[in-house]
Amino acid sequence: MFKIMKKIHLAPQVFQYLLHAPDIAKKALPGQFIIIRLDETGERIPITISNSDPIQGTLTIFVQAVGKTSLEMSLMHAGDFILDVVGPLGNPTQIDLFGTVVLIGGGFGIAAIHPITRALTQAGNKTIAVLGARTKELVILEKEMLNAATKVHVVTDDESYGTKGLVTDTLKMLIEKKKPIDRIIAIGPLIMMKSVADLTRPYKIPTLVSMNPIMIDGTGMCGACRVTVGGEMKFACVDGPEFDGHAVDFEGLLNRLKTYIPEEIEAREKYLNDAGEKCRLAEVSQIYG
Repeated sequence: MFKIMKKIHLAPQVFQYLLHAPDIAKKALPGQFIIIRLDETGERIPITISNSDPIQGTLTIFVQAVGKTSLEMSLMHAGDFILDVVGPLGNPTQIDLFGTVVLIGGGFGIAAIHPITRALTQAGNKTIAVLGARTKELVILEKEMLNAATKVHVVTDDESYGTKGLVTDTLKMLIEKKKPIDRIIAIGPLIMMKSVADLTRPYKIPTLVSMNPIMIDGTGMCGACRVTVGGEMKFACVDGPEFDGHAVDFEGLLNRLKTYIPEEIEAREKYLNDAGEKCRLAEVSQIYG
């Protein structure tokens, strides 16, 4: 059992949790993730480790309530317990002195890019962060990113904050300045990471993307998280989660992620109905409208 020490409602449908998981906190590195199971009947879902404190024995994670399990977790509070937390899983991000690194976080991906940015800055790199969101209220961790990166650009779709446009617009502007960019790391929605890779491919700028496909066991046994990279089958849980963005078959992965959409919608709606029957629908409606 793993205790929730703290919970913060950061933005619509986005929550920050502090988990007590001392054994994992001792070994977790930037870029790695955990798999959680809320209870004995729950599904297993991967969540990126945003921060770890080996002294306090805690992990900082972020949850975006979009599916049944993440919705269920969003209704948990400090003092509640999660049945299973497994990790750290996946390969950590390579932290070295590269030069200038552009780190792109799209929406919820900002939470995943934060620890990587901090580590690369500490390693002596010039780090330029590009944070993208649909609207101002969905921009998370801006203060933390300002402390972690050398320079931060904020982009919103509706121009409610920062610059209007897409993260690729800002990235193109940075490339066209013709100042050397030695590496790009993009984390966020698949279509965003695909757009970043498509943009940087002609310039031959090394571009890493973090894959978060359907995942079950996290040890390479189930094969659910398979990704085609450079014509070869890879498993995001053990071979990744980061891959060469120029070699990833995004189209195939986008198609695979659509497989269980009807079941995901059904599970979410059933949970909302059950929550209403338990007199919790008012709480759900207050959070999600």
